[in-house]
Amino acid sequence: MSRIVQLLASPVHRFVGRPSDGPAPAPPDELVEEVRIRAGLGIVGDRYFGQPAHREASVTLIAQESLPAGADLTQVRRNVLTAGLAVDELVGRVLVLDCGDGPVRLRVHSRAHPCAWMDVTVGPGTWKGLRGKGGVRCEPLTDGLLRVGPVTAAVE
Repeated sequence: MSRIVQLLASPVHRFVGRPSDGPAPAPPDELVEEVRIRAGLGIVGDRYFGQPAHREASVTLIAQESLPAGADLTQVRRNVLTAGLAVDELVGRVLVLDCGDGPVRLRVHSRAHPCAWMDVTVGPGTWKGLRGKGGVRCEPLTDGLLRVGPVTAAVE
């Protein structure tokens, strides 16, 4: 069965400047138990919510199976960490996630390519190791709620 392992809704962009300078401090409450999704806008409270340039990439997902042991969303800056769901194979499809509060439909537009920051935040070699499995960028098609825990997943 698929699971949502972690959720991140951060009001700040922490990877600014050069990776060698390190990330900006994290707000204490960016890892959350649930997120509210708004169609065409993204995750309420997230740094990309309602940003026109990010409409097709306002929700990002990554598979836990792609990450080194111990790595989490605070290090890779994706919004949804899944387990048991091969998200990198879904480009061009619609992913439907239901945590029990009704389906949330996400159009998977593109891959979320890793960057040099990954070698700083996760560990040396991560940037190269995540190529092709750095997650996906999605546009929410429906309003809804996602929470940490079991999730029913379907692909349209």
